Amino acid sequence: EVVALIGDNGAGKSTLAKIISGVERPDAGELLLDGEPVAFGAVEEARAAGIETVYQDLALCADLTPAANFFLGRELLKPGLLGALGFLDNAGMRGRTREACERLGVEIRSQRAPVSALSGGQRQGVAVARAVTWARRVVLMDEPTAALGVLQTQRVLDLVRSVRDSGVAVVLISHNMQDVKAVSDRVEVLRLGRRVARFETAGVSMEDLVAAMTGALEQ
Repeated sequence: EVVALIGDNGAGKSTLAKIISGVERPDAGELLLDGEPVAFGAVEEARAAGIETVYQDLALCADLTPAANFFLGRELLKPGLLGALGFLDNAGMRGRTREACERLGVEIRSQRAPVSALSGGQRQGVAVARAVTWARRVVLMDEPTAALGVLQTQRVLDLVRSVRDSGVAVVLISHNMQDVKAVSDRVEVLRLGRRVARFETAGVSMEDLVAAMTGALEQ
């Protein structure tokens, strides 16, 4: 499912995402994954558990190709002696990147061009496809449409649906109530570091969501 995490500035949304993704450790409380308690001391531990994050700034290296970004820190080596000597399997990485993008409907003009040459929507698509490729359980998306135009925003929302339909859970952090209503199945409302409300998206209005965020509506 797609769970939207909403709240005003300072509500704790990004901090919660950092805790889930292993960037920060909680001062108290318990984090459960598939019903079992987990404690992540580093991002690598969260990734090993199948949790990936698409950050608001995308965390892409602009001078690298989409494939190099995909496999950053996970580079494939050529088979045999060349691999033992550290030669990269660039063709293999490009092929797997192309397949991952095609599965999600992400169109990349050139696999050899740097990410800086791509449009905002294409860069967002690369970041999402990379996260989905490595995620087995959860993808966290922090304001994925904040810097995009109307058409690019719709493309990213389609990507969110594709991720959900692939069997990976999505946690969507957003200030855009239209995006939340369009793609989420459930909404969790944070205020001042606490969850103050929970709604099934199909049965709640945008007015109620805003009221819960501001404190005008208590659940």
